[in-house]
Amino acid sequence: MSVLLRRIYDEEKILGGYRVLVDRVWPRGISKEKAQLDKWTKIIAPSSDLRKWFDHDADKFEGFKEKYLEEINQSPEAQELLNALKEKAENQRVILLYGAKDEQHNHAVVLKDWLEKE
Repeated sequence: MSVLLRRIYDEEKILGGYRVLVDRVWPRGISKEKAQLDKWTKIIAPSSDLRKWFDHDADKFEGFKEKYLEEINQSPEAQELLNALKEKAENQRVILLYGAKDEQHNHAVVLKDWLEKE
């Protein structure tokens, strides 16, 4: 399985693979042409309320992760989309693109873990 995380603002070279934006909000200053996305999956991004509560505070990350996984597990649409991404990652590289500055404490990290679990 090949799932990579990339901050969309830091991409100097576009990597080959299935490119998925996993943010609910389009990244400011990035054109659709530059992003070269295969899919924009707003539905698997954290809810606005959860995102605001977390506020990119690393101290809240464990609580955020639990609440975010609850959101995913309660959404059949999110489950279906993630399962499709998991299948795709078994045959080709999947690149999860996100806009957060913190590369270790963000929802894309949680999604990558979810996709890589057995």
